[in-house]
Amino acid sequence: MKLHTFKIGGVHPEENKLTSDVITKVAPLPQQAIFPLSQHIGAPAKPVVEKGDKVKVGTLIAEAGGYVSAPIYSSVSGTVLKIDNAIDATGYRTPAIIINVEGDEWEESIDRSDKLETLTAHPELTPEEIVERAKRAGVTGMGGAGFPTFVKLCPPPTAKAECIIINGVECEPYITADYRLMMEHADEILVGLELLMKAAKVEKGYIGIEENKPEAIRLLEEKTANDPRIEIVPLKTKYPQGGEKQLVDAVIQRQVPAPPAIPVNVGAIVQNVGTAFAVYQAVMKNKPLFERYTTVTGKRLANPGNFLVRMGTPMINLIDACGGIPEGDNKLLAGGPMMGKALMSADVPICKGTNSVTILSDEDAHRKPVHPCIRCAKCVSACPMGLEPYLLASLSEKQMYERAEQEEIVSCIACGSCQFTCPSHRPILDHIVQGKAAVMDIIRARNAKK
Repeated sequence: MKLHTFKIGGVHPEENKLTSDVITKVAPLPQQAIFPLSQHIGAPAKPVVEKGDKVKVGTLIAEAGGYVSAPIYSSVSGTVLKIDNAIDATGYRTPAIIINVEGDEWEESIDRSDKLETLTAHPELTPEEIVERAKRAGVTGMGGAGFPTFVKLCPPPTAKAECIIINGVECEPYITADYRLMMEHADEILVGLELLMKAAKVEKGYIGIEENKPEAIRLLEEKTANDPRIEIVPLKTKYPQGGEKQLVDAVIQRQVPAPPAIPVNVGAIVQNVGTAFAVYQAVMKNKPLFERYTTVTGKRLANPGNFLVRMGTPMINLIDACGGIPEGDNKLLAGGPMMGKALMSADVPICKGTNSVTILSDEDAHRKPVHPCIRCAKCVSACPMGLEPYLLASLSEKQMYERAEQEEIVSCIACGSCQFTCPSHRPILDHIVQGKAAVMDIIRARNAKK
């Protein structure tokens, strides 16, 4: 089996895929659901319900707040308690709709049957209709970034899509939600890929999967053996293989230029396997995006597992379903240990981009003492974007933002490979993230004056 990978940088963190063989369970309903209005890149959604309104599972509760935005649907039935601020995964209090859960009554328009709907059985579906249904259902990128899917399917006139690449890599340590989704819903994912291909008007689709998931590779190869349009691409196990630009490089050997360039500028539209599944449900089942596959994991967790969980469910509910928070000092992450965000509270809700809840012990999470840089250049070798992380960190720390922009700090994907590989345990990524945010503010201010 020929294995592909990206050309520049990369590291090999310990995998700790504790939940690979744990079949997905349906998470228990919460007593109260919290829906942040910013679950996607772009403008926050605008509430269309008020305190006291009754809602069902699948009721629209907030409409898109702009072109780059997405609507939000209730994942529960009950009564709107209030529209208030609540802590989300960023650690800040942001506007949210809070619903008291009462029963589990669904909108009748949603097809809840298990019947597999195929594209050949629905010739009436035009590319425009597929895009519109995905847009209306609030489908966004499910790998974490949360970019509205319909926007990706409508590239600018200067770019032409040639293929769809489905990201089944899941290179973050610990996380297995996408793997379980592929094993349990391969047929729906493949129909989702066909829908994405038709929507983007392309004839070629790829699914990239790392070699540490041989069962998923084998399953999807069997199911696509008679379809020459779809190719399963086995990839070397290397982090951050799941990054859009790294995946494009690995699968079709094309390099995406520095921002503002995006994958479609070299002919590729990249979507997560969870997104492909959500597109299938939106288009074929008239089901808005209000639940997702999420891994809840950690070495000291009694019963780590994978869950089909309704959006708005507080993370503590899932942790309790896995045996509760372990004794002692722990670090709670929304996401995995490489790119996840540390949380101050376990009451933060599951959102569209929450692929994992990870609990690290103090031993695994505690930072080691920082030492001076020894000029080893390991961070340079590890950077998958070909940057000089030690330099960008230093420029950011000294607030030399003009030079940092010249050194392409905006190309940093915050994968953490530099910090992971540093023998001096320097907070390289911490400084770069702060510097990149400052540079992006400067660029936006400059563009506003034009």
